[in-house]
Amino acid sequence: MKTKLLIFALSICTITLHAQTEEDSANEELAKKAQNPIANMISVPVQNNTSYGIGDDNRTANVLNIQPVIPISLGEKWNLITRTIIPIVTVPDFAATENSSITGLSDITLSLFFAPKESKLIWGVGPIVQLPTTTNDAVGTNEFGLGPAIIVVNMKGKWVYGATMNNVWSVGNDNINQFYLQYFVNYNLPKSWYLSSAPIITANWKAEAGSRWVVPFGGTVGKIFRIGKLPINAQIGGFYVAVKPEGGANWQTRAQIQFLFPKK
Repeated sequence: MKTKLLIFALSICTITLHAQTEEDSANEELAKKAQNPIANMISVPVQNNTSYGIGDDNRTANVLNIQPVIPISLGEKWNLITRTIIPIVTVPDFAATENSSITGLSDITLSLFFAPKESKLIWGVGPIVQLPTTTNDAVGTNEFGLGPAIIVVNMKGKWVYGATMNNVWSVGNDNINQFYLQYFVNYNLPKSWYLSSAPIITANWKAEAGSRWVVPFGGTVGKIFRIGKLPINAQIGGFYVAVKPEGGANWQTRAQIQFLFPKK
């Protein structure tokens, strides 16, 4: 009787460990997909970026980006990946009291990436559209803009790395000429943890030569976990701004939660 109970207990432990191993493996693969900006998977990242040390009074600014990614199949060989960024921006109100700020919706951007379904190197190319949705002049340009966008991703073992780049020009005038580059390097750890560096580099070509670039360096730590059956990708980290316009932020922090809807 004792032998049978021992065999039963060992069987239960084996089944449990096997189930945990399968779940960990699935989460690790899901982490790689979450790190691919044009993965064939619906996801909704909500990313909060806070900048510190702005101006002589060391003020703060905040950008909350809601960034739904929706893939659309275009036949057997191609996908159309739509990436929308809805920014809610808070900036210091230097014309008012020391603690005053202005919050509003900034310009929404829509990127359309045409990406092959099968390719050794993951890539996508298409247009980016900027919509004049700004609710206050302090938080955006309120200009309609267009430009090209490209993204390249590679996955090798525990590594996921690549870059996305675009440039937006205003339509109908010469008010906007803005460049965006985000390179990303991710290293995946056991138990669905990962380390990442994905700073956002920008250039305003309309500004004077010494005030064009914002170049941060830093990284984040993240993990895939589940609430019920819903997988979630969460990360947090910080960046030092090495190149900036005069009066620009010295540091940035980032916190993100990404809701994942993988295909069954």
